[in-house]
Amino acid sequence: MERVRDVRGLPKAHLHLHFTGSMRPSTLLELADKYGVHLPEALKGGEPPKLRATDERGWFRFQRLYDIARSCLRSPEDIQRLVREAAEEDVRDGSGWLEIQVDPTSYAPRLGGLIPALEIILDAVRTASRDTGLGIRVLVAANRMKHPLDARTLARLAVRYADHGVIGFGLSNDERRGFARDFDRAFAIAREGGLLAAPHGGELSGPSSVRDCLDDLHASRVGHGVRAAEDPALLRRLAERGVTCEVCPASNVALGVYEKPEDVPLRTLYDAGVPLALGADDPLLFGSRLAEQYEIARTAHGFSDAELAELARQSIEGSRAPEGVRRELLAGVEAWLGEG
Repeated sequence: MERVRDVRGLPKAHLHLHFTGSMRPSTLLELADKYGVHLPEALKGGEPPKLRATDERGWFRFQRLYDIARSCLRSPEDIQRLVREAAEEDVRDGSGWLEIQVDPTSYAPRLGGLIPALEIILDAVRTASRDTGLGIRVLVAANRMKHPLDARTLARLAVRYADHGVIGFGLSNDERRGFARDFDRAFAIAREGGLLAAPHGGELSGPSSVRDCLDDLHASRVGHGVRAAEDPALLRRLAERGVTCEVCPASNVALGVYEKPEDVPLRTLYDAGVPLALGADDPLLFGSRLAEQYEIARTAHGFSDAELAELARQSIEGSRAPEGVRRELLAGVEAWLGEG
């Protein structure tokens, strides 16, 4: 019988982690106490809150909890702590490369403006990378609930820092609102500046949301993308183009997109040849980090260790890690398999 290997020892890349959502629950409690922020019971109990975002009211509640948590990040020291702890958690889970997603406009009012906020975040990333040995880069994400002109401003800012730790440009928040094409110019600015295009799509909305990411925003990666499983032609297109879907199984269930882990179409996407990168999304609210996503693939979908290793390879190949880092991580994947 094949020995079951520890997924925490499997080298991997983490491509879907949101900034505030990466916070440890204990850190949130400490910062809330420090700043006198009243936390709702859903954020104080030590257990992930009960969430369901498939209707507008549920999404509003999720966003409200996220905004309250974000309000506890008020100083450069808080930012440094968050990034360092996120890196420590990733290293513990076997990640050798992290691309963390952030909208700096959310932190700008307390950090001296948009440019200082991004510089503080990038400085925290450099420090955490040096201290933990984890390669870390930033993906700047626009908010689709805001005006497309705001997204263009962010895209220009992201390009300005392309040689200082920014590797991509994204689009987050409720994909049921507005149209992807409204943000096409912002993504063109980012792509022309050499940044990866990685918008959210195919989570709360169906396959058409993924198609919009491809057709209107020319995405190289899609945040989530799981609803593409409902359209065989779209699956073929993703596979043929090598577009990586950043699948976050635990958050899909927590937000009510699927009822239980077994319902997440991970096997459908994998068998169709769509490149995948498992991600934790917002561990603060969903209660699980990177390694647990691989455990879900193993226990809920029957992925063998060889298939888990292939998922790890796909995450590394879908990343913007330098070639030397990729080679080292891929060699580590082979070594992990060789342990059997």
